[in-house]
Amino acid sequence: MSERNLLMIPGPIEFEPSVLRALGEKTRSHLDPVFMKAYGRSLKRLREVFMAPNAQPFVVAGSGTLAMEMAVANLIQPGDQALVVNSGYFSDRLGVMLERHGAAVTHLRADPGALPSADEVEAALAGGKFKVMTITHVDTSTAVLAPVKELAAAARKHDVLVVVDGVCSVGGEAFEMEAWGVDVAFTASQKALGAPPGLAVLLAGPRALAAWKARTRPVASMYLDFAEWLPIHEAYEAQKPAYFATPPVNLIMALDVSLGHLVEEGMPARVQRHVNVATSMRAAWEALGLVPLPKSAAVSAHTLSALYYPGQVDAAFVKAVAAEGVVLAGGLHPQLKAKYFRVGHMGAVTKSDLVTTVSAIERGLKACGHPVELGRGVAALFSLSPAGERVGVRG
Repeated sequence: MSERNLLMIPGPIEFEPSVLRALGEKTRSHLDPVFMKAYGRSLKRLREVFMAPNAQPFVVAGSGTLAMEMAVANLIQPGDQALVVNSGYFSDRLGVMLERHGAAVTHLRADPGALPSADEVEAALAGGKFKVMTITHVDTSTAVLAPVKELAAAARKHDVLVVVDGVCSVGGEAFEMEAWGVDVAFTASQKALGAPPGLAVLLAGPRALAAWKARTRPVASMYLDFAEWLPIHEAYEAQKPAYFATPPVNLIMALDVSLGHLVEEGMPARVQRHVNVATSMRAAWEALGLVPLPKSAAVSAHTLSALYYPGQVDAAFVKAVAAEGVVLAGGLHPQLKAKYFRVGHMGAVTKSDLVTTVSAIERGLKACGHPVELGRGVAALFSLSPAGERVGVRG
C-alpha cells in the first residue's frame, strides 16, 4: 500500500498542509510565550466553533474516548441516573462508562440505522429522575445523525443535564452548544476539527460546571478532574505560565492552525460545505446502487457515509479499494460489522478527493465481481450543474 494513499475514513482525516507544518516544527517549551499564546487562542477559537461563548474549554492529551470519560467522571457520582439516547456502538460505550462510574443507566434503543422517537425520549424523561441525558450527535459506527436541538430542549424541560458526543460532528455538522441548551460537548482533534489525533476536546457550560462544583465526593481520576485542569486552562488563556501535566505542544500548535481555518471559513459556511459534499456523495451512491445504513436522509450524517455491501460483495472490498489508492473503513456496529463499509468526507476534503474516492470504489466493486458502469458514480457527483455547485469544496 502506498504511503500516499488517500485517507477517506471517518478519522483520522487528511489535513491541510499548514496543519502538518505546525506539527513538524521544532518543539517548544510548554511555557514558551509563543506556545502559551497558541494554546490560549485555541481555547477562544473553540468557543467560536462550538458556538458556546460562555463555556469553559478543556484541551487534554488523549483521544475522543478520554474526552467522553472526562465528561462522565466530572458529572456522575454513584447512584445518579443517566438516560442514553442510543444510536450505535459509541452510544453503547458511553453507557458502559456511565455504569463504571456508578450511574444507573437507561438505554433508549432503535434498530441500527434509526433513532428512538421523540415521544419515546419525552416519555422516558417524564418517567425518570435523571441527572444527565447523553446524545451521540453522529455515531461513527452507523452514520446516524441525532436531532440534538430537539432532544436537548426536552431534557432541559425536565431539568436534566445534556451531554453530547460530538466526536464525529463538531466542525462539520450544525451545532450550537449554547443556543441549543447543551451542557457538555466533546470531540477529538482528528475528525472535523482537522488536526492530527491525540487531543481530547471538551467544553463545559455553566450548568455543568455548577453540577461539578456541587459534587459530594472528589472525582476519582486525578487526570480527568476539572479541578486539576481548570486553573491550567485559565492561566494559558490569560497568557500566564502554569503546570499540571506536560501538554502535547506540537499537537496543540497544529490544532491552533486548524481552528484558525475553521474560524476563517465561518461555521455556517463550513457546515454548508459538508452538507454539499454529503449531498454529492449520496448522489454517487444512488447512481452505483449502494444502500445507506441510515434509514432516512433525515437521520443521515454529513461527515461520513455508511453503506451496505451490494450483492455478493464482502469485506474484501475494502482491501480492493485500498489497492486502488483510497483507504476506507469497514463496519463497526456489532450486529452488522461484516455487512457494510464507511467513507469519511469531512474537513479539508476537495473535489479531487471525492472524484478519486468514488472512482476507486467503482473499480473496487468491479474487482470484487459486482457489475458496475465505471464513471457512473463520478458523473453523479457533479450532476446538479457543470460547475459542480453540489460539491462546494475547495480545489
